[in-house]
Amino acid sequence: MSWKKSAMVAVKVEVGPSIMLHSGAWFDFASPHTSDFTVEDIAHGLAHICRYSGQCSRFYSVAEHSLLVSDVAEGFEFEALLHDAAEAFIGDITRPLKQMLPDFKRIEAAVQDAVLKRFGIASPLPPQIKEADLRVLAAEQRQIMPPGTDGWLAGLTIQPAPILVRHLQPETAKRMWLDRFETLRRERIVKGQSQAR
Repeated sequence: MSWKKSAMVAVKVEVGPSIMLHSGAWFDFASPHTSDFTVEDIAHGLAHICRYSGQCSRFYSVAEHSLLVSDVAEGFEFEALLHDAAEAFIGDITRPLKQMLPDFKRIEAAVQDAVLKRFGIASPLPPQIKEADLRVLAAEQRQIMPPGTDGWLAGLTIQPAPILVRHLQPETAKRMWLDRFETLRRERIVKGQSQAR
C-alpha cells in the first residue's frame, strides 16, 4: 500500500499515515508496533472518547467503560482494562459501521495487537473478557441509552453486570484508569516473580 504525502494538519505521512499523540509522539497506523506511544497516551485518549458515538444520555468515556469491564472480568483484570486500548488511537467506531469497513477492522486488530504486546499481554484476549464486555454493555445500555437499545439480549443468556455508570469527567476517568493500570501492573510483576521462584 503506498501512502501519499498530505498537507493535513497534525498528520504525518513520511513513513505511513501518522497522528500526533498527547505526549508529542507520533503514532504510525502503518507501523503501530514501532510507534512511540505511552500508557498515558492511551489513558488520555480513552478518557476523552465518548462511547456510542456520543448518542448516550451524557458523556460516558471508553476509559470508564474499560474500568467497569476490568471490575467484572475476575482473574483477567489487567487484560480487560486494555481490551479497548486501540480506541485511544482509532476512536470508538460503532459495531454496525465496523461491519461495513473490513480495512478498518484489520487496522484496529493491528493497533490492538501492538498495544497488547507493548504491555506483555497475549493475543487474542481470553473469552472471559468478551463475556465481561458484553455483560457491561448490556448493563450500560439499560442505564444510558434509549429503551430498546438492549433488544439484542432477547433469547441470550447474558446477564447484565452489576455496575453503575457514573459519567466520570475525562480528567477523573484518566486518573482512575492510570491508577488501576499501575496497581494491576505491579500485581502482575509480583505474581510473575513468585511464579519464577
